[in-house]
Amino acid sequence: MSIHLKNPSFAAIGECMLELSEAPDSGLPPKLQLGYGGDTLNTALYCARLGVEAHYVTALGEDARSEWLINEWRQEGLGVSHVARLPDREPGLYWITIDDKGERSFSYWRSESAARELLSDAKRVRGLSTDLTAFGMVYLSGITLSLFNAQGLERLWALLRSLRDASVCIAFDGNYRPRAWASRKQAQGVFDMALRHSDIALPTFDDEQKLFGDKTPDHTLDRIHRCGVSEAVVKVGPEGCWISDNDTRAHIKTATVSRPVDTTAAGDSFNAGYLAGRLHKHTAAESARQGNRLAQIVIAHRGAIIPRSLMSNLDTLPRAASIQR
Repeated sequence: MSIHLKNPSFAAIGECMLELSEAPDSGLPPKLQLGYGGDTLNTALYCARLGVEAHYVTALGEDARSEWLINEWRQEGLGVSHVARLPDREPGLYWITIDDKGERSFSYWRSESAARELLSDAKRVRGLSTDLTAFGMVYLSGITLSLFNAQGLERLWALLRSLRDASVCIAFDGNYRPRAWASRKQAQGVFDMALRHSDIALPTFDDEQKLFGDKTPDHTLDRIHRCGVSEAVVKVGPEGCWISDNDTRAHIKTATVSRPVDTTAAGDSFNAGYLAGRLHKHTAAESARQGNRLAQIVIAHRGAIIPRSLMSNLDTLPRAASIQR
């Protein structure tokens, strides 16, 4: 597989929310722990930990909680120069409940979050269209798409076209969440459009099965390639993933985790391992193995963002020489 990257820098577009999670064995009422997370933010942060020059593109408020998030990201080495600060807006919030099998459920408060306004201002979008051309890869997800109204989506498609014209690689993870969409048909149309603007797709098979009715990962891969995507990775949970270009495909297995503690960010961390590998000029198979290894570590601990120290036993691939910009 050959994806052209003009440099190894990475920017993710999306929303980060404040995270409330129930502490284990805390009784009733549960004790809550404050953190943060969001699918594209999780991927960007793990990319930064894997040595990628990673930036986050979103909107926050001017409140103390937004300032706290900015400071947390800076400490992780995540670039924040493309975070818009909007008055009278705040971050969204979600509450995680985890069952005894490690599966999580979410409750959201995000209808007025600042990130929904990221593309509401045409001047801001023009600035992003210029600034993001400096990156080698720009990444977004189905949750990113769900933030925007029809006008915002049209501006997003124009932004992605301008980036591809500037030889920026676009990576997209479907990450379908039914409650975020007015209908399945609406989501299908928007996801198809995103794929037609993408070079790499990283969907989860369960999501694609729910949204498009795909019967097998092969069906998902075939459909994605028909949209013009040149490199696709379909995540299949404990079975690992399938990688494919227009000519070859392979199943990359993963080791079994006997009892996952928390599956939050399993796919996000896989994406980080995979994309970091590709940005460091490793093969798709090598990158998929790194994604599998990182996801195994993440699901063995609580929270979307695990402590950095827990990643010390990750046998990361050697880095390609960095490019100064």
